[in-house]
Amino acid sequence: MPSPDTRYKTPAIVVGGGLNALGVVRSLGAAGVPVWVLDTDPRSPAMRSRWGRAQVVPTVEGAAFMAELERTVAPLGPRVVLFLTEEKAVNTVSALRASLPASVLIRLPEHQRLMQLMHKQGFQELAEAVAAPVPRTVRLQSSRDLPLVRALNFPCVLKPSEKSYVYGARFKKAYKVASADEVDALYYEIEPVLADMVVQEWIEGGDGDIYFCLQYIGGQGEVVSSFAGRKIRSWPPRIGGTASCTAAWEHAQELTDTTAVFFRQVGFTGIGSMEYKRDARDGRFCMVEPTVARTDFQEEVATLNGCNLPLAAYCHELGLAAPAVSPVNPPRVWRESQIDRWSQQESGDPPDAASRSHHVVDAYRRWDDPMPWIDHVSFRLAERLRR
Repeated sequence: MPSPDTRYKTPAIVVGGGLNALGVVRSLGAAGVPVWVLDTDPRSPAMRSRWGRAQVVPTVEGAAFMAELERTVAPLGPRVVLFLTEEKAVNTVSALRASLPASVLIRLPEHQRLMQLMHKQGFQELAEAVAAPVPRTVRLQSSRDLPLVRALNFPCVLKPSEKSYVYGARFKKAYKVASADEVDALYYEIEPVLADMVVQEWIEGGDGDIYFCLQYIGGQGEVVSSFAGRKIRSWPPRIGGTASCTAAWEHAQELTDTTAVFFRQVGFTGIGSMEYKRDARDGRFCMVEPTVARTDFQEEVATLNGCNLPLAAYCHELGLAAPAVSPVNPPRVWRESQIDRWSQQESGDPPDAASRSHHVVDAYRRWDDPMPWIDHVSFRLAERLRR
């Protein structure tokens, strides 16, 4: 982490309390930025960090959240930099951006374009329009659309068109499906909960073939900061979120350029990222999905490897000099140890070479910021005792 800098006097507000937010709070706070954290759960990881000032709010979406945000920023001075870490907060802030206090600095693309990028079919249409490398996809809005799936090459992935907390409470993030009949069976079960789904052709490769590019894009489409990484494991394996990851310096230029060109073509600005999968058959990178207007789950891996993206965004919006980028070699590994262990046990994969030879940093455990880890371990122990 960089040493605190006395130039960083303007407050930052981080909305959300999960691991994603914890990485942002640590990236900003350890650099000397005064950070406020807004979340509904006082015991969420980011709310327990020593680098942020926790403020419990009743909600992080809708008009009620905008009122809470206005009350929070009022005493903080003429400028405040806002960071979003959850999609529901993105939806609210984008839709109600006209009511943001004048002191709040956040860079967003036009609302309709942002909504299109957040929807998997919307992204697919944009990517196809600019000839970006994407796998074929079919959108399901009702069971009447199921015959369209038979035009795809299997295996495929079935997943929601956009983030749905109701869906997530009952179903997996995504399902790898071997046939159209399997899609039919799953979709009939899912449709009453969430009808809007997509089926996307599977790209051959394992978790280690999943790459990502985290970026901050300025108002003229310029790349302010960029970091390329790759997953080591996902949970659930092959189709889930990041369990562990590291830098991908060897592909940084290609992923940076491909991501920047796409964002420029579609008019995206602000904080975002693109996930890719490298096809094991020919080595080509295919775009899987973007994360837009909010930080990524594994955002802190960039900071751990010498590229403090949240701080770069903060400095850019305040007109300060960009923080230096100091690539770490060999790269550090960011790991959520519990789900990484589950992933290895279920997949049966041998330990990744990076996990054996590189310095591994636990997503929770830091000696200079111990409470998120202590709470995490305490919760796990309590769960075991209850069981």
